[in-house]
Amino acid sequence: MSTLELHEVVKEYKLRQGLRTSVLRAVDGVDLTLEPGRTVALVGQSGSGKSTIAKLLMQLERPTSGRMLLDGAPVERRGRGLAHYRRTVQMVFQDPFASLNPYHTVEHHLERPVRLHHPDLSGAQVRARVLELLERVRLTPAAEVARRRPHELSGGQRQRVAIARALAPGPGILVADEPVSMLDVSIRLGVLNLLAGLQREENLGVLYITHDLATARHFSDEILVMFKGSIVERGPADEVILNPQHEYTRLLAEAAPNPERRLRELAG
Repeated sequence: MSTLELHEVVKEYKLRQGLRTSVLRAVDGVDLTLEPGRTVALVGQSGSGKSTIAKLLMQLERPTSGRMLLDGAPVERRGRGLAHYRRTVQMVFQDPFASLNPYHTVEHHLERPVRLHHPDLSGAQVRARVLELLERVRLTPAAEVARRRPHELSGGQRQRVAIARALAPGPGILVADEPVSMLDVSIRLGVLNLLAGLQREENLGVLYITHDLATARHFSDEILVMFKGSIVERGPADEVILNPQHEYTRLLAEAAPNPERRLRELAG
């Protein structure tokens, strides 16, 4: 169980255009807390800064200023501290096909992180762990799926493999960046239900990054609305959706599919 915090985090990029230099502030003073057993949805349109937050959390980018804490201690960026962070904080990427190597089997994709983060396990134990991971993400028969390559799986199955790979180190925090946006509508609900179930079973802290306010409401405890690099509204999921305070949140809520509102309009 782990807690990950961002305090007043800023990320700036320098832009050069000919002889001129400007600064783009992609993230502007963001506070964020991910706790065990809770899902936080980070909602906003493309370009709002959501993916930059994900890169900061995964240490693919360094903040310009502000603090990042893991279990109350400053996040280390090298050595054993970094290895511990990588094991604790894992990510599920948007495109499952792009995040899996087409030349390797499913077993290879899961075996590598297991061996890396659990070097004390024997070959038989690693194999058992791989099969267990596949069963946990509802890919059965596990032995048969393990032999396949990504192109032999459907989009939903590939994303389940990606989720299993993220679980392989035994993380406490899961960052899911638009995890269903590349999937067919018919299978999105199954993947989201899987993530919600794993969050409860493993007591994970989950950051669900999305532009979809409807799924954010149903699959998160708290919603943070991001606009132009800043958090403009935050609160319990139902409260943010049903009683939005910021104009941008109201626009997102009105744009989200709402069958009940549609029925009222037809009845009127």
